[in-house]
Amino acid sequence: MPDRDANMTPDAPTAVMLRACWRSARPNFLVLAPLCAGLALTSAWLDGHDPGGLSALLVLVAALLAHAAVNLFNEHHDFASGLDATTYRTPFSGGSGSLPEHPEAAGAVWRAAVACLAGVVMIGVWCLWRAGPVMLLYGLLGMALVVAYTGWLTRRPWLCLMAPGVGFGTLMVVGANQALTGGFSSTALAVSMVPTLMVSALLLANQLPDIEPDRLAGRYHLAIMLGARRASRLVAVLVLSAFLVVPLAWWGGWLPAETWLMWLAAPAALRLIKRLWRLPSDVDAGEMTLLLPLLGLNVALLLGSLALLNLGLWLAA
Repeated sequence: MPDRDANMTPDAPTAVMLRACWRSARPNFLVLAPLCAGLALTSAWLDGHDPGGLSALLVLVAALLAHAAVNLFNEHHDFASGLDATTYRTPFSGGSGSLPEHPEAAGAVWRAAVACLAGVVMIGVWCLWRAGPVMLLYGLLGMALVVAYTGWLTRRPWLCLMAPGVGFGTLMVVGANQALTGGFSSTALAVSMVPTLMVSALLLANQLPDIEPDRLAGRYHLAIMLGARRASRLVAVLVLSAFLVVPLAWWGGWLPAETWLMWLAAPAALRLIKRLWRLPSDVDAGEMTLLLPLLGLNVALLLGSLALLNLGLWLAA
């Protein structure tokens, strides 16, 4: 882990540090966490459970804190390693830019990441008390993903692809559902496959503009290993697979018919898949006119699909 006090000056104004921490948490993207944790709650309702308002609130807060911690650690690591100086920043990749603008706030961002992680641990203790020792497995794996993602997993292509989806899908949906209900749910497992696939697709797509800077910084993720064209086609396959989860799980009796509401987003998914499949092999940060609309559509598709899936489960409950 990089030096937490790198580039911090003792007299950094409080307002500057708070603003840098807020931007480094990437609040525009934090809506993803409650949408994923929401699937844990709506699947619990569908299975006949009533977890209660406080339990639901704690699960949502833990999801937000975990997501913020990942973003804060990522921002600090990329700044301390020098990667921020070479990255082409977009609204969807390359970080917030807060630390290059205010390097004196680097230590504050690191401490904010640790504080968020500590909050997750505290709520995790409550989950352990509520649902038993099995929650320790979810908690330890989740902590490992938060801490190891930027510095370690980004150098291991297939683990780097799987980690975001497992974190937001398997752990955040199945684990939170078990914390709320005290038992394992096949409904939660089935529905978790959608964010598992789509979040991994999102992170892989967002790595496309950063292939060369990441390579120079020593990272080795799938976008680097496969190249832009094959990586973009893998994103397309993951998105398509996520949309196939609903009909397959409905056919198998694991999800109700109302979850077909997610398919209202299918036209946007088809458009994204077609455009990803046709990306040229040499697309990179210099081809922002091609990449930016796709990255934006990918984010909107993910959030819209999860919202529709939550709505379908709620209507069926």
